[in-house]
Amino acid sequence: MPKIAIVTDSTSYLNPEELRQWSIHEIPLNVVVNEETMPETDWDVATYYQAMRNSETLPTTSQPSPGKMEDLYRELAWEADEIISIHLSSGISGTHQTAVAVADDIKDTVRVHCYDSEISARAQGYFVLTAARMASEGYDMAAIFAKLDKIKETMRAYFIVEDLRHLQRGGRLSGAQAMVGSMLRIKPVLEFTDKKIIPYEKVRTSKKALARIQSLFLEEAAKGPLEASVLHANAEETGEAFRRQLQEASPESRISLEHLGPVIGTHLGENAIGLAWYRPETLSE
Repeated sequence: MPKIAIVTDSTSYLNPEELRQWSIHEIPLNVVVNEETMPETDWDVATYYQAMRNSETLPTTSQPSPGKMEDLYRELAWEADEIISIHLSSGISGTHQTAVAVADDIKDTVRVHCYDSEISARAQGYFVLTAARMASEGYDMAAIFAKLDKIKETMRAYFIVEDLRHLQRGGRLSGAQAMVGSMLRIKPVLEFTDKKIIPYEKVRTSKKALARIQSLFLEEAAKGPLEASVLHANAEETGEAFRRQLQEASPESRISLEHLGPVIGTHLGENAIGLAWYRPETLSE
């Protein structure tokens, strides 16, 4: 049975226990604060958001270097026959494209199969954990990729941000959309569509925006239990209150609270709240 190694980037925000339990290998993206570049995994999350507040200019982010990615793949080639490398959406980062290029360069050393999650944060993590679990149970590459594509069919993610300027400055939202939203004090509900973050619906207040996301979630949960995560950018109290509210409304669903780390937090801004979900099935389905 061929041994398959699992690689992801740091924006899946898996916790150390999950990485260790499933032997997942993580390559970090970077944040640049006051002209200093650091892997996002070197930051304590709360400390990062404080640094972001105090920074004279909005921090920026950068993908892993091809060299570091190649080093990891070559290291894994000593213990694995094949590698699955799962990354954040190619619509918001070049990380996936870099992985594809590096995989082609070293194809004579090891076969690396790159998968574009078309999303990020814990939603990306769902793909990674599924692939790792299936690899550990002996599923082959075709079965794993078929399952990931099945998950993608029901995967949804919605976000509410405090300030659209973060997305606009980072090139993830158009300037006109940011300007109109700020002028009218709109709290738009944003979603991942076609690999990018776009406005889904305009709402006047954060309370109404959360209610709208909840209604979208419950509409899907009515068709069957969901695996879901409330995502927060240094807004744990708000996130936990929303999680409890959703859990009470859909007791059959499994809903966790997860953080948005420095890279995604840089683009969504502090106090952003998100909700991601998919409909779980057994591995054999």
